[in-house]
Amino acid sequence: MADPVHILITGGAGQVGLELQAADWPEGVILHAPTRAELDLSDPALVRAALAATPFAAVINSGAHTAVDKAETEVTAAFAANAMGPAVLADATREAGIALIQVSTDYVFDGFKDAPYVETDPVGPLGVYGVSKLAGELAVRTGNPRSVVLRTAWVLSVHRSNFLKTMLRLAADQPALRVVGDQHGCPTSARDIAHALKTITLKMITEVNAPTGIYHFVNAGETTWAGLATEIFTLSAAVGGASASVEAIPSSEYPTPARRPTNSRLSTDKLTRDYGIVPRPWQAAVAEIINALHAERAAA
Repeated sequence: MADPVHILITGGAGQVGLELQAADWPEGVILHAPTRAELDLSDPALVRAALAATPFAAVINSGAHTAVDKAETEVTAAFAANAMGPAVLADATREAGIALIQVSTDYVFDGFKDAPYVETDPVGPLGVYGVSKLAGELAVRTGNPRSVVLRTAWVLSVHRSNFLKTMLRLAADQPALRVVGDQHGCPTSARDIAHALKTITLKMITEVNAPTGIYHFVNAGETTWAGLATEIFTLSAAVGGASASVEAIPSSEYPTPARRPTNSRLSTDKLTRDYGIVPRPWQAAVAEIINALHAERAAA
């Protein structure tokens, strides 16, 4: 890339946004990751002005209202971030003639299917979060034909708050933990999501006819939350970190304001076919995060 290539990243303070900024982009790529205060996606005029001020080649929207349970009562906030923000970006990027890549979620499905979901399966979100993210998907796909929606699930990283870090924090004080064992999914590294987004974005920038539409990305394999917790503690104990025994319990014994899909498994075959992205096993991704957290702790 001889000339500078500008890419706008929204949601830069989140798990995926932080990993996007840490990724190994080609020379000449310049990332812009304004804070919410610097770029309010609910303001169409502000977004259009931002796109007009810099010759962006693509926008990656990794920002969202991700507090699933709070979304049940924070409906306006959830829809503002997850539906209206993407709608504004879709209109503005279409008018500017640039690609838009939107991060979405397994929560657009009801979880009743007894197999990994493919992109063409019927959607049926169970709560406000899923409904708002689905609205964002529809806004992006109808608002900008040069767009990709990338659904993912069970996101883990060294950053922010997530299941892996919560388990390690709880294990520091509790020798035994009760964890839901009847919800099935694919634990996924935010770093790996960022690399998939990077591959998609660069292809959309350099190839006019790059594939568009909805895709799934998760790490390979599947487990339950209890199975994931067990693996986390096995890997943590191996490096001298916190560990606890795990008792698998049914979802009925851990009620939450928002219903979770029983099945969050996603098929990544379409992404592999169109973009050549082959996810690594979730166990390897989790081990990388555990080792990175251990290295941080040792260096402190």
